[in-house]
Amino acid sequence: MINAETAGIIVMLIGLYGLISKEKPLKQVLLINVLSIGLVLFFVGAGYVEGGDFPIMPSDPVDPLPATLMLTTLVVDVAITALALAMILRNGGEWA
Repeated sequence: MINAETAGIIVMLIGLYGLISKEKPLKQVLLINVLSIGLVLFFVGAGYVEGGDFPIMPSDPVDPLPATLMLTTLVVDVAITALALAMILRNGGEWA
């Protein structure tokens, strides 16, 4: 079975290839989102501990930092996507 780190790397490579090969601005914005989701998947998978407990009074704690940073990454990604789409609309770029 494939682990989360490998799946994240594969998704990032798909997003990077599409970003390099596509010319339309909308497709590039969507592929930046794909690349970002691959990065989040990679780091969440890297922070996973088999059989770990919640970090509140645990015996074997899981580090909450990777999940916290990836939540922040997703929020920033939504803001960047909104800004990029607004810039595409303002410049009158083609959508497809």
